[in-house]
Amino acid sequence: MKSIYFPAQGEVALRNQPSRAVGPREVRVKVRAAGLCHTDYEVRAARYGSGAFPIVPGHEFAGEVIEIGNEVQGFSTGDRVVIDPNLSCGSCRSCLRGRENLCVALGAYGVSKDGGFAEEAIIYAGNLHKTELPWTQAALAEPMGCVLNAVEALRPAAHDETLIIGAGPIGILLAIALHTRGVERITLADLSPERLALAESFGFASVEAGSAKMQSLRGNMDIAADATGVTQVASGLTGYLVDAGAALFFGVCPPDALIEVSPFEVFRRQLRLMGTHSLNRNIPQALAAITAYGPKIEGLVSHQVALEEMAVFLGAHPPKASLKIQAVMS
Repeated sequence: MKSIYFPAQGEVALRNQPSRAVGPREVRVKVRAAGLCHTDYEVRAARYGSGAFPIVPGHEFAGEVIEIGNEVQGFSTGDRVVIDPNLSCGSCRSCLRGRENLCVALGAYGVSKDGGFAEEAIIYAGNLHKTELPWTQAALAEPMGCVLNAVEALRPAAHDETLIIGAGPIGILLAIALHTRGVERITLADLSPERLALAESFGFASVEAGSAKMQSLRGNMDIAADATGVTQVASGLTGYLVDAGAALFFGVCPPDALIEVSPFEVFRRQLRLMGTHSLNRNIPQALAAITAYGPKIEGLVSHQVALEEMAVFLGAHPPKASLKIQAVMS
């Protein structure tokens, strides 16, 4: 079986390895599509997760069931499935309160167990969800689950004026998720003319970051979200909010980054400040949202490549101006 793996911190390699036996509650999946995420680079650098090297990365993937453990029920060979990568303990305070994404022992396929950048993956049956979506769309379910987790926290109203700073794939996915929940007035901001054009192609308004037009939005947004992970952007979110507005810190800023927030302003203006992490057992809702939006969502995928080329990207960086990149296996 061919796979990409991280032998040690900062290292990327391709290998052929024997497939291990499937456990009684596990399923062997032939991976059909696996998406690249910034988190994969953080795993490689040992800045995210437990540093469980060697590890096969990849946590955004879908494929076909080809073998089933002897205690597994509800799945058959040939089933098309999406993987929920998160692995939680089920017994800590967060898990018992329905926040398994905040489990004290949180792991994930592609982070603490071998993931999807491989020809095959062995997955606990409880982490699989059947789908009829094309592979390109099915492999977007994990990031869609992440943005839906954010939407749940925001509790948006249909009339909310919304600004998302960062018109990359995750910013546009957040806009799509809000749109599927009835929010109509959504604007995406970015410095890149190409990404602004992409946002417009998906039917959203756009504004050049730092422009006079963007300045005119200050104090007028019910929701302001950072989808860049740039500390300077995060520090300015509250300036865009109306009274009782909500600021969402969705982009992943450096762990040591700090911003200044006026507690009096939060109190007096009744602002909501929130962050959300990962997805939370919501792959079915993600699949439903992708289905509702339709095939146009495939426009977020700019590259589909073989494992060998994905290994090159993981060892360096994605191509300039790329969007979502997926490894595809026939």
